[in-house]
Amino acid sequence: MNTYVALCAVGAEKILGNELKKLGYKLSGNAPGQVSFLAEEDALYRANLCLRTSDRVYLQAAQYEAPDFDALFDGCYKTNWQDFFRKDVRITVDKVRSHKSKLNSEHSVQGMVQKAIYKKLGDVWHMNTLPESGQPCDIRVYLDDNIARILIDTSGEALHKRGYRTENVLAPLRETTAAVLLHEMVWRRKTPLHDPFCGSGTIVTEAVLYAHNVAPGLGRRFAYENLAIYDPARESRIRKECAAQIRTDVLCRITGSDIDPSAVAKAQKNAEHACVMAGRALQLIGSDARIERPDFIVSDFSQLKAPYDDGLLLCNPPYGERLGDAAKAEQLYTGMASLFEDFPGWQAGFITNQKNFQKCIGRYADLLKSIKAGNLDTMLYIYNKKTEK
Repeated sequence: MNTYVALCAVGAEKILGNELKKLGYKLSGNAPGQVSFLAEEDALYRANLCLRTSDRVYLQAAQYEAPDFDALFDGCYKTNWQDFFRKDVRITVDKVRSHKSKLNSEHSVQGMVQKAIYKKLGDVWHMNTLPESGQPCDIRVYLDDNIARILIDTSGEALHKRGYRTENVLAPLRETTAAVLLHEMVWRRKTPLHDPFCGSGTIVTEAVLYAHNVAPGLGRRFAYENLAIYDPARESRIRKECAAQIRTDVLCRITGSDIDPSAVAKAQKNAEHACVMAGRALQLIGSDARIERPDFIVSDFSQLKAPYDDGLLLCNPPYGERLGDAAKAEQLYTGMASLFEDFPGWQAGFITNQKNFQKCIGRYADLLKSIKAGNLDTMLYIYNKKTEK
C-alpha cells in the first residue's frame, strides 16, 4: 500500500476526494489544494488517467521528522531511492513548501534533499557521479510542523493538459477547473447543457468526456514512464480497462456558442480532438464506436433562446484580461440578465473574479463557491432557479 498526494484547485478538495473514493481509494488526509490517499500500485496509472479535477499526482517516497538539516538529510538518505529511479535519472527538487516548521529556507531545503538523494544513489550504485543523461524527475518537499514529506511527481505536465486543446483563446479556462464546475453544479448527462461564452470550448468538451465516461488522460503520456517502477504491461491493461468503460450509447445535448467566429472554430477543433482521442482509446479494445460530437454556433448570448424546458447554463464569461477593463465586464454582466428570461427553468452557473457580479446581473445567487482558477481567486455563482430582482 502506497501513499499518494493529488493536487487540486483550492476549494475543490471535497470534489477530488469524492473522485478518489469512487476509484476505490482510501483518503488519508487533506490540506488546502491537496488530498492524500492510500492505494496499491495500480493507482500510479489509474489516478493519472482518470482524475478529472486533479492538477497533479505525487507518490510519497518518505515521511519523517525533520526539525533540523541533519534530520532532513538523514531521513532522506534512509529512503530507498534506487527502487524508484534509473541510473541515468536527472533529479530536480522543484518546489518546497514550509508551514510551521523550523526549516523554512526553500533554497537550503532543496539543496539538502537533492544532496541526500544523490548521495544515496551513488553509494548504492557505487558511482561517484551520476550521468544525469536520462529523463528528469521532479521532487517536491512539504514541511508541516517539522514533519517532512518527500514526493515524486508521477504526472509530468499538469493534468489539465489533456492533450486535446491545440487551439486557445485569450485566458482560457483550465480543463480541471471546468471539470470542477460540472461537479459543483451536480450536472448529469441527461440534462441539456449550454455554454453561451464557449471560448475554446473547454466546458463543453469536458462535459462530453464526462457524459461518455471517457478518462481524461487517455490521450497523453505521464512522468511515471521514466521511473524504475513503471510497468508497461500493467499500464496497458489499465488503459484498456478505462477504454472499456467509455459509454457510446448515451444521448447527450451538449452545446456551445460564442459571438466570435474564430473562437467557435477553435472550440469545434478542440472538441473534435477530444472525441478522436476517445475513438483511439476504443480501438484499443477492438471497438469502432464513436463519441457524439457537441454542437457549436456563432451567436451573441442575447440572441439565444432555450431549446428545452430545463437544462444547465454554465459559462466562464469574459472578464479582466479577456475584456481589457472592469467597466466592459460590468456592462457585459448587466446585459447577461437577459439569460434568465431567455432560459426560464434552467439552472445557471457563472464563474468570475469580479466581486460585483451579482450587483451587475441584478440577481443574488442561490449558492456561492470559492474556487482558485489558475492564479485567480474566482467565485462560482450558482442559480438553481429563476429569482426576482
